[in-house]
Amino acid sequence: MVEVKKLTSQDYLHKILLARIYDVARVTPLHRMEGLSERLGVNVLLKREDYQKVHSFKIRGAYNKMAHLSREQLDKGVIAASAGNHAQGVALSAHNLGARAVIVMPTTTPDLKVNAVRHLGGEVVLYGESFNEAYDHAIKLSQDEGMTLIPPYDDEDVIAGQGTIAQELIGQCKDIETVFVQIGGGGLAAGIAVYIKSLIPGIRVVGVEAEGSACMKAAFVNGHPVDIGFVSHFADGVAVSRAGDETFRLCRQNLDDIVTCSNDEICAAMKDIFDDTRAIAEPSGALSIAGLKKYVREHNIQGGNHIAILSGANVKFRTLRMVAERCDVGEMTEGILSVEIPESKGSFLNFCKAIGDRQVTEFSYRYSDVARARIFASVELTSGKQELNQLTDELRKQGYLVTNLTEDGIAKDHVRYMVGGHPQKKLQEKLFLFEFPNSKDALIRFLETLGDMYSISLFHFRIADLEFCSVLCGFDVGDEAASAGLDDFIKRLNYPVHEVTANNAYQQFLC
Repeated sequence: MVEVKKLTSQDYLHKILLARIYDVARVTPLHRMEGLSERLGVNVLLKREDYQKVHSFKIRGAYNKMAHLSREQLDKGVIAASAGNHAQGVALSAHNLGARAVIVMPTTTPDLKVNAVRHLGGEVVLYGESFNEAYDHAIKLSQDEGMTLIPPYDDEDVIAGQGTIAQELIGQCKDIETVFVQIGGGGLAAGIAVYIKSLIPGIRVVGVEAEGSACMKAAFVNGHPVDIGFVSHFADGVAVSRAGDETFRLCRQNLDDIVTCSNDEICAAMKDIFDDTRAIAEPSGALSIAGLKKYVREHNIQGGNHIAILSGANVKFRTLRMVAERCDVGEMTEGILSVEIPESKGSFLNFCKAIGDRQVTEFSYRYSDVARARIFASVELTSGKQELNQLTDELRKQGYLVTNLTEDGIAKDHVRYMVGGHPQKKLQEKLFLFEFPNSKDALIRFLETLGDMYSISLFHFRIADLEFCSVLCGFDVGDEAASAGLDDFIKRLNYPVHEVTANNAYQQFLC
């Protein structure tokens, strides 16, 4: 087998400088975030890729890839698999180049995204319940019909197209200290980093990943890309379980650091962007700001120009319900506590006095025991994590049993809505966190696959207008022999899942 020679950094620099994207893409502005700059003590600049026609940077890489195809290839058509911004980028690029575009999307894709692709002239094929199934089908169709596959990130021309953002940045701002760029599969980070490090290596380039899909960090740890399995789909634009091979090679060579951020920190960054610009970023679009805030604070950075990429703004409005609930926790202006108090008159009043001048923002309780009560409480904070630690210490000194649930995702997504649901009899219960496709058939399939094998002892989910829904489910499995069939059920169901029976919030409020 002949080994394909990898492009050097200078090769990529050449490709980025000659990239053909401005037939459809535009040079996007760089906006100063006044409020966040003042709070952090640095100059925060936001690269507004939401200004692109498809409200995402993806148009750059898709068009550059297709602009390098021959007329014969374009006449045969192009194909891609995507449920997000890449789909719209390919559809618009094909329309401008006079080519047929087929986009394979999972059957769980919301109508909003399907209709957006069709509006841009793309032909939509709905196939499979996951991206991997859709991608495999796209490969098969490309082979059967001779269409060119347009990858979302792991491709030299796609990477070069995304790298044009860095070319614009260097012309828009002098004396750049750091550029923060989100990572999904790695195409955006690879393109920006290789360009900047080839020309001005003194500029730091920091990749930012969501904690629930940190595949590039896992690749760095292992020395090669690995499949991390279960990923969170809150920031669906970066919900990738395996980094690209070429993007990994370039990121390892050119990134200075990688920082990971929680969903709460992403929500707080979305609020920051709205407060300063009135733009509503999608979660993955705000990820770079979340990383910038975290990095600046952890490294005690003062002054200088620090740039974050607002990579996209394709968000369904109802998704903002979760963002509104979680942004205060992400900014650490709210803490969430589980507190055991006496089951007696006046105990709630005594608790409120114990927390001092802080405001209680949420309080959930249901009678369950004659002696002790377990409450779920949210408390307003003014000085972040240090104040929360001080508060928990103060409460413990006064005799309260306290658990900090501020960073417990299951507590925030599920348990807070179920407080007081203690079973009346002892169950042999196992608890699992599933991700259901956001489709009408997902629950039916779950129940039909389960059949009469086990009794469901706990069930909670809320539609959040993402491609996947977080579902908390308990099973009364009986003895150890009976629980053996649960693994078989989970395999046949084939939904992303992991066991959370040991979760603190579940043990305290629901077990």
